[in-house]
Amino acid sequence: MLRFLLLIGLVIVGVVGLAAAYGASLPREHAVTSRVVLAQPPDAVWAVVRNPAALVGTWSDLTRAQRAPDQGGREVWNETVDGFEMRIVITEARPPVKLVTTVDADPDAVFGGQWTYQLASAPGGTQLTITEAGWIGNPLYRVMGRMFGLHNSIDGYLKAIGQHFNEVVRPERVGR
Repeated sequence: MLRFLLLIGLVIVGVVGLAAAYGASLPREHAVTSRVVLAQPPDAVWAVVRNPAALVGTWSDLTRAQRAPDQGGREVWNETVDGFEMRIVITEARPPVKLVTTVDADPDAVFGGQWTYQLASAPGGTQLTITEAGWIGNPLYRVMGRMFGLHNSIDGYLKAIGQHFNEVVRPERVGR
């Protein structure tokens, strides 16, 4: 019995080791883009995009979004997304066409990066495009990101904003 448990332990350590080695070979940085068209005018979409708390209760990953004191003249929000606590800084806002948010993360954090939201008039409403230019520090999380998809957060957000407007949207992944 002891040999069996030792063998199982070695197999687990081996699998984790292989996953970590594979993750270390993956690039730390990534960029992914998805978009949807909403049957709403740009100003209505901008009002939701510009308010990080607007989707609490609609986007299942977002469980908390609270305004914090400004930092260096920039608006700051404390959010809990998918169980991770993070500080989000509004680094650019050009109503109603572009918003850039940056995760205020330490270099040794699990992940970080920024989302760029672009709004454009489209037939029947507004096209909302989000690009995540991010990084994943932990090699095991890089493997998980590849397994579960790097678009998942963006696509979840886009579906939630559609739900906010009582619309069913299907995010289109742009690029690769």
